[in-house]
Amino acid sequence: MALDSTDRRILTVLQKNGRISNADLSERINLSPSACHRRVQRLEQDGYIRGYVAMCDPKRVGKATTVFVEITLAGQADELLEAFEREVALVPEILECHLMAGKSDYILKVVAEDTEDFARIHRQKLARLPGVQGMQSSFALRTVFKTTALPV
Repeated sequence: MALDSTDRRILTVLQKNGRISNADLSERINLSPSACHRRVQRLEQDGYIRGYVAMCDPKRVGKATTVFVEITLAGQADELLEAFEREVALVPEILECHLMAGKSDYILKVVAEDTEDFARIHRQKLARLPGVQGMQSSFALRTVFKTTALPV
């Protein structure tokens, strides 16, 4: 299914406020409530909307430190990549893992309480991931801009 302009407006609004009522959403996009509801259901069924979440404040939940970790593996064999990807997904402090082109094999986004907590995560979890040959960590000093909304 191709997205039309109405679908895009729905996605834009829902990405900013996933708790908006159907009545308010239909009013915002100039569509009847029943037609709006059917479109949202179709967007969900077709996988454009994967789910709805609550966005927690990292400082309020005690995870104010964000670290980007570049990982270099000992090799590029499929078995090694698969083992790494399987295990990295089990570490709750890792919010994102991306296979990269360039000097690093992967880049991770890790949250921690502080530098001491990150040192623990580094020693006990990251260094023990399969095939890790090297790591380069960069601490975010301040988040200037952050969004989860995709441009649709």
